[in-house]
Amino acid sequence: MSEKTKYEIEFVVKASPKMLYKFLSTPSGLAEWFADNVNSRGKKFTFIWDGSEEVADLVSKKTDQYIRFRWEEEDDDEAYFEFRIITDDLTNDVSLLVTDFAEEDEVEESKQLWESQVSSLLHAIGS
Repeated sequence: MSEKTKYEIEFVVKASPKMLYKFLSTPSGLAEWFADNVNSRGKKFTFIWDGSEEVADLVSKKTDQYIRFRWEEEDDDEAYFEFRIITDDLTNDVSLLVTDFAEEDEVEESKQLWESQVSSLLHAIGS
């Protein structure tokens, strides 16, 4: 089992937590920006890109706040990816905090992939 490095990136989102959460937690929402297609059965989510499939288990969630997945093929028992919605108490500004794990030499590349994916998300919600 290889130890992966945890990292977080934060994105400002001009959308309500409720609207954003739908894009992070439903198959149709995730298919708008994260994968070509997404299917779910219970807590199993199948993400499809260019004909290849990856299955993730829904580990935990709290409506309009966060959702955490774990890839079934993941070797590192501690690794997961999470979308957390943060609302500033004073300004009501909304941010999306993405937490993920990658091999140490792949963290920057992985961050760039997330930046590209979240850019698609922001475009999909008109933010």
